[in-house]
Amino acid sequence: MRTPLVLLSARLLDPLTGTFLPETALAVSDGRIAALGDDREIRALAGPSTTVIDLKGAVVTPGLVDGHLHPVSGAELTHGLDLSGCTGLDAVREALAGEVRRLAPGAWLRGWGLDPNVFGDRPVTSAALAPVLDGVPALLQLFDAHSVLASARALELAGVDGPRTFDQAAEVVCDDAGRPTGLLLEDAACELVERAAPQPTRAERRARLATVLGAMAAAGLTGGHAMDANGDSLTFYAELDAAGELPLRLRVAPWCQPGTDAAGIRALIDGQGTGGALWRTEGVKLFMDGTIDNGTAWLERPDCHGESTHAFWPDPDAYTRALGQLHAAGVPTATHAIGDAAVRHALDAVEKAQADGGRGVRHRIEHIETVPDDTLRRFAELGVIASMQPTHCCDFTRADHTDNWSRRLGEERASRAWRCRDLSDAGATVVLGSDWPIAPYPPLGVMAGARHRRPSRDLTRPPHGPDQALTPLEALQGMTVNAARAAGEEHEAGRLAPGFRADLTVLADNPLTTAATDLPGLPVLLTVLGGRLTHRATRL
Repeated sequence: MRTPLVLLSARLLDPLTGTFLPETALAVSDGRIAALGDDREIRALAGPSTTVIDLKGAVVTPGLVDGHLHPVSGAELTHGLDLSGCTGLDAVREALAGEVRRLAPGAWLRGWGLDPNVFGDRPVTSAALAPVLDGVPALLQLFDAHSVLASARALELAGVDGPRTFDQAAEVVCDDAGRPTGLLLEDAACELVERAAPQPTRAERRARLATVLGAMAAAGLTGGHAMDANGDSLTFYAELDAAGELPLRLRVAPWCQPGTDAAGIRALIDGQGTGGALWRTEGVKLFMDGTIDNGTAWLERPDCHGESTHAFWPDPDAYTRALGQLHAAGVPTATHAIGDAAVRHALDAVEKAQADGGRGVRHRIEHIETVPDDTLRRFAELGVIASMQPTHCCDFTRADHTDNWSRRLGEERASRAWRCRDLSDAGATVVLGSDWPIAPYPPLGVMAGARHRRPSRDLTRPPHGPDQALTPLEALQGMTVNAARAAGEEHEAGRLAPGFRADLTVLADNPLTTAATDLPGLPVLLTVLGGRLTHRATRL
């Protein structure tokens, strides 16, 4: 048996029980954990070419997996001016003014992470930024990545001068006179202006992706469930994989958009299982609604502005039929459903598909930001995975409900924010993720947010819904055993046991006893993917 890697003097953390295994060392062979034992036993398995690392008591967990992220689109969207730290309109104007001074004449300004809360009670319009962006073509991505604020010059260059009609729930927001305000909702509207902006070269996009993936590995991630296959995504993954430069194991779900015909669904079915050593197309992503913050979620009652009243699919029954076809073909689905009506309809669609074709397929619902009591038990009853992003609650809402998300929903629905605790108690499998680039990808921060539910930029502020916090063990399970179960890989991933993948995250201390507020700063000492080191701290 060839043993390329041996780890000694380790504390091996079992994510099922939260206790340390009796063994102190492990050996890797053929990308799998070959043996567990004491240091003497495992050291004896090392050969002349084996990498032997003394962990000096560091804690080994199964490799941490982000349950929902967008590597390629995120690498593109996060290029430009980072506005995510701006908490007020003056700060946004100041940041934009500084960027404008650095721009070449006629160059486009790209920004990302814009929080609609900076506008307060005012509408989100480019007019609020006009003094700074006068004559400058600018595209500012709002934090939810479902909406863009375009400057007047950008709209002019794109030829967008009034409302448009789309096949999905998208909108060029206009004033009472029919003039665009600059706010573009959902991809179909955003793309109208995106197409007019200069695009990076293919080489630049691939380099950005490689940099981002390397940083994810350094943060402790060994895998991710990539919720899109847009553009060159699959080609980039294949190229990096073939070159031995892919540092994450990726499970990719291409999109099924409204209007996808029978041939399109057949193509999605036929594409399942394609991939390489470290990436694979497994599943299909669908959208049942947009976001609460921009009024495109699907709620059972309108928000305070009379918005969020309809599904992303103009005909929700067409979504149900599409999911049923995918289910019948054995394809798992992941449905973006944020509002209570969207979640209910997605669950109804899964129930119908199971009634027609059995329960052999594992489906997921993504986000689940507000749901009433009667939906909770249905996740476990139907075997639907609850894929949640607790840092969205931490960083984009407030405990006093003065934020845009909470104001739109009102007290009753805002009090049902990100019900991780209730879903877990109801028997659902809760998977945690970042939805990067919407929120930061470091997994320790995601687990911390699930535990403390406080704004990551100011941990002294009160938590939003502390009764919905997960325990330290549940948070770890959300990025290990539960992520493996969501992918149908619980027989080979998410645990430290012989025969399981040697995807490992090594931390300086026990994440279960580290305070939630300190967890994001816990050093990641080593990240291992299939026995290959993708990150090694200098202290090891």
